[in-house]
Amino acid sequence: MAVAVNETEIAYAGVAGQAELIRNGEISSVELTQTLLKRIERLNPSINAFRIVMADEALAEAATRDGAGAGRTRPLHGVPIAIKDEIDVAGQLTTFGTAARTRPAAADGELVARLRTAGAVIIGKTTMPEFGQWPFTESAAFGYTRNPWDLSRSTGGSSGGTAAAVAAGMVAVGIGGDGGGSIRIPSACCGLYGLKPTRGLVSTAPYQHLWHALGTQGPLARSVRDSALVYDAIRTELPGHELGFATAAATDPPRLRIALSRKPAQRGVRLDAEQAGAMVHQFFERGRAPALLAHEIDQHAGIEVAAARAHDQAAARRQAHAGVDRHPVAHRRDACAVAQMGDEQAARQAVGQLVNDRFARQAVEPVALDPLRAQLARKR
Repeated sequence: MAVAVNETEIAYAGVAGQAELIRNGEISSVELTQTLLKRIERLNPSINAFRIVMADEALAEAATRDGAGAGRTRPLHGVPIAIKDEIDVAGQLTTFGTAARTRPAAADGELVARLRTAGAVIIGKTTMPEFGQWPFTESAAFGYTRNPWDLSRSTGGSSGGTAAAVAAGMVAVGIGGDGGGSIRIPSACCGLYGLKPTRGLVSTAPYQHLWHALGTQGPLARSVRDSALVYDAIRTELPGHELGFATAAATDPPRLRIALSRKPAQRGVRLDAEQAGAMVHQFFERGRAPALLAHEIDQHAGIEVAAARAHDQAAARRQAHAGVDRHPVAHRRDACAVAQMGDEQAARQAVGQLVNDRFARQAVEPVALDPLRAQLARKR
């Protein structure tokens, strides 16, 4: 490497950061790929994020990227990317999480072809449940996939292998698929950013459709910026999308009004108090929500109602002093005795009971952490 860079810093630099390191000559694509392959070799046995690691192919492709010259300006130039095992990669099986498929793909799927055109290096294929049908990632053929933040926890699914690989810093970004939450669920479980793209925005060729047209494909990343860079590389031009994801991601949004609910979608499931507190912590401790609507909060969520009302009251006082009109906030289903708190300090005190120091450190400095290090040290 031209400049000494810490392995963890490289691993968690993200797509934009890794591509910039390569463009600036601080690291080559081969060196980056070697660094990530070492992490995969060390971490994957405990996590089982990859169904297959394409080490030789990735190093050869990285060497080609290093010799590309002017091609270094491509947005994903030299950056290794993992692919969910429902997307074709030439010469590899597309198992859909089963042992039933035994014929390698003759060519790349359209999404993979676009990634390569943008300069990416394909480093391996990630685990998934059989045919992507479950919101967790395990299969009879390829075993359990573990959450890098806590090996006793689920990654969610069905893109759980991709999520685990990204969360553990084995790759900066990976590709998943989403029919009923298969990008969004593992992103939530593993602390990543993921969305289900508009159907038709990303080609699923050579497959006519996934899940009878419900399925889409897209990235799981550690930042909105990284996700946007990948979407710009793989998307199909559609009316209304001329601006580009990366440009949109760099544009400040208008004033937001956000509803916060901890009411589960399924009966018999209740959100852990620590997680509920963590959500509120994001809004009030870090100031991410200019205003908060509490009208969707159920009767069990007293702490959220209290925090929402306290924050709103404090904001109203500040606006009154500044001569700014206050936007009305409707509070319904808020039969909570604690809802009379009067300022942001009271809200923070309430939230503080539910948010521990470990989460706060992770929320503020996710890139600086190697989430597996402490876990694996305890295992030894």
